[in-house]
Amino acid sequence: MNHVVVVGAGLAGLRTVEALRSKGFTGRVTMVGRERHRPYDRPPLSKAVLSGEADDSYVGADLAALGVEFWPGVSAKSLRAGVVETTEGELGYDGLVIATGADPIRLPGDGPQHVLRTLDDAHELRAMLVPGARVAIIGAGWIGAEVATAARRAGCAVTVIEAGPAPLATAVGAEIGARTEPWYSGIDLRLGAMVDSVDEGGVRLVGGAFVDAHVVVTGIGVRPAVEWLADADIDLHNGVVTDEHLRASLPGVVAVGDCAAWWSRRWQTRLRVEHWDSALNAPEVAAATLLGEDAVYDPVPYFWSEQFGHMVQYAGHHPAGERLLYRGDTEGKWSAVWLTADDALAAVLAVDRPRDLVQGRRIIASGQRLDAKRLVDPEVSLRDCVV
Repeated sequence: MNHVVVVGAGLAGLRTVEALRSKGFTGRVTMVGRERHRPYDRPPLSKAVLSGEADDSYVGADLAALGVEFWPGVSAKSLRAGVVETTEGELGYDGLVIATGADPIRLPGDGPQHVLRTLDDAHELRAMLVPGARVAIIGAGWIGAEVATAARRAGCAVTVIEAGPAPLATAVGAEIGARTEPWYSGIDLRLGAMVDSVDEGGVRLVGGAFVDAHVVVTGIGVRPAVEWLADADIDLHNGVVTDEHLRASLPGVVAVGDCAAWWSRRWQTRLRVEHWDSALNAPEVAAATLLGEDAVYDPVPYFWSEQFGHMVQYAGHHPAGERLLYRGDTEGKWSAVWLTADDALAAVLAVDRPRDLVQGRRIIASGQRLDAKRLVDPEVSLRDCVV
């Protein structure tokens, strides 16, 4: 293998390049990035960058030292075996890394709506979060909550519009989401509200009600950025379909990050995880697979969110759980844990309880069973609940 092309210049793409070099690959590497920025981390965009605590989140990597030909501001258009067609012409490859990430979903309407996916998005939105601005945020998921946090802190009049019965209902269920409703004090939280369109001056709801807003932010999720692969001879289903080695169906191709739908040995299902932790750790396996090694990607997914003064951390795959139990109450620090039918830990969500998260993630990885009666006592550590 003489030439590896990496399509996508985010963290997943960069870390794959670093992993290839660390494993001794000395051939040519070309990295194609749709944005004109060098690689950067995305989690700080809705946190430090949006709040004004930082201006960027560039990753400290020396592309020249890595021997990378970096093509910024270039998009992939199509793929056939051995060739990527880009907006700057064809790129032949021996090995291909698909790391194109995901694109935010937008809503119908002629009015301006903002999303938060790129560094430029964060700067544009930050300039609009000024005291007295009326801000309508569509979606009370992870991103919606973090944008609402920044907007409230900036002195904006904030309305959050959520189609579900509670914040975070889609992500972790309405029961847990309801526990976060008190965090929205000072915010006009509208639950069970469907958006008809984003219009000039605000948001039109189904039923005709209108929410006036100077700024509309749409945070209802993302889709894997794989449209450029529509005509390629490669399996696509909610992303690029891969096996547990992150190997795609087209020979010599791997996929990594938000666009990869990989097979999990642990839960015997296909997962596509849109979290920073995946972009950080999966590239080691992707690089190994390209180089002919037998590496398996089988993580315990991890995610965190900073919202309304709380640190929310999650690990695992809660759909594998059958019982939901709590540690602590909503007045203080608390955790939610999902147990399988045989009392193995499937997932943990910790609110200001980082020890629960760390211990829980290790327990999930080991497959150990827990004593459910001891588990609900927040004074007993999770590791001491192992049976």
